[in-house]
Amino acid sequence: MSSIKFGTDGWRAIIGKDYTVDNVVRVSQATAEWLLKNHKKPVAVIGYDCRFGGKMFTETVANVFASSGIKTLLSTGIVSTPMVSLGTVKHKANIGIVITASHNPPDYNGFKLKGSYGGPLLEKNVKEIEALIPEKANSYELSASSQKLIEFTDLETLYCKHVENNFDLKLIKKSGIHIAYDSMYGAGQNVMKRLFPEATLLHCIHNPGFGGTAPEPIDRNLGELRAYIKKNKTVDVGLATDGDADRIGLYNGKGDFVDSHLIILILINYLVQYKKMKGKVCVAFSVTEKVKKMCAHYKLPLQVVKVGFKYVCDVMINDDVLLGGEESGGIAIKGHIPERDGIWIGLTIIEYMARTGKTLDELVKEALKITGKFVYRRVDLHLTEALKQAALKNCNENKYTSFGKYKVKRIETIDGFKFFFSDDQWLMIRASGTEPVLRTYAEAPTASIADDILASAGKLIMKTKN
Repeated sequence: MSSIKFGTDGWRAIIGKDYTVDNVVRVSQATAEWLLKNHKKPVAVIGYDCRFGGKMFTETVANVFASSGIKTLLSTGIVSTPMVSLGTVKHKANIGIVITASHNPPDYNGFKLKGSYGGPLLEKNVKEIEALIPEKANSYELSASSQKLIEFTDLETLYCKHVENNFDLKLIKKSGIHIAYDSMYGAGQNVMKRLFPEATLLHCIHNPGFGGTAPEPIDRNLGELRAYIKKNKTVDVGLATDGDADRIGLYNGKGDFVDSHLIILILINYLVQYKKMKGKVCVAFSVTEKVKKMCAHYKLPLQVVKVGFKYVCDVMINDDVLLGGEESGGIAIKGHIPERDGIWIGLTIIEYMARTGKTLDELVKEALKITGKFVYRRVDLHLTEALKQAALKNCNENKYTSFGKYKVKRIETIDGFKFFFSDDQWLMIRASGTEPVLRTYAEAPTASIADDILASAGKLIMKTKN
């Protein structure tokens, strides 16, 4: 049997190759063993998204848990990751399991672990479960009595009621804001159909193949949403969510993509200036440096952590956190769960628009008036493993003192390497843990400078001697 390792957010593998019923049993048996070691009468909430085999794999997990004497609350249909996380809190369960591969290509499925607090299970606990995974699936028997431990729960309705209790939906609908929503064939589709049936809905049907595109809500994957907004001048905001609806993609009324860095700045401005909220801001190392200016402006404490929402979550469950966010579109805010939630964040911004009567462009300008303008770019360099390691060795030994004409003034190494050329110009290099890929990021006042920084970095890295 293959070795099973959890990544930054769960175990993911290709269906039928490594993601099999037997391997799901192995992970489930390890999780069950961990639950029984740490809780007297554990309760689990389990849900699945739109991917192939989701229901079958979820029932497999439930059967393993029940055969081990663990009470299991099983979703009645497809649900998002935030719905399972919220359900874990509302049902006072000890763990949440989501059968999802999030934004990965359609031939993948996965296994996400959620803590009792409604966010990613902490890394130390994930490592404990990983260490318990048996080399092969052990036999188990589901008796009539143990089958009674499996109950069904309507996580979708639970989530919708939670939204209705926390947002002024009447104000949003009265404002006349025209929403175009693209679920990318993902698990957010049914909730948005229920909450905003009058919105323009794209790809809100069941399609485990996701139309042949990985359901990641980035600009290059959202061509149909972008084209619809540009063609139909009546749309005020375009919202997209990924396969399990925990990440957000956002467009203004012109069809221009609003990236996660801008979303984070907009949200901080709204929560503090308009909602009079306070608290720490916690962001991943790859997020824009402009967050520092926004936090300084409002005198908010800021903590920067390693890349991966589990590190943000760890801070959120221990401190008074206003907002936690990462570069990939995963954002959480106070008043909800310590979990990324694309729909929740989208509704927060739409409510902001409705409350102020301002366009999304105006909200962006208001935030940038505080922080200053910037452009953020990312390029993934695909290279040999030997070249990747050679470049990382140079980073570790401080051999990169300049990238073309850009002279390095200081370096930060929280997760990867961030080379500062000035306060508003920097380059970040971070290695993929699973592929021969170096991720390079740049921020600068203009697109031409940011692109030139990345081009200079790529040219230098490719010349690195193995």
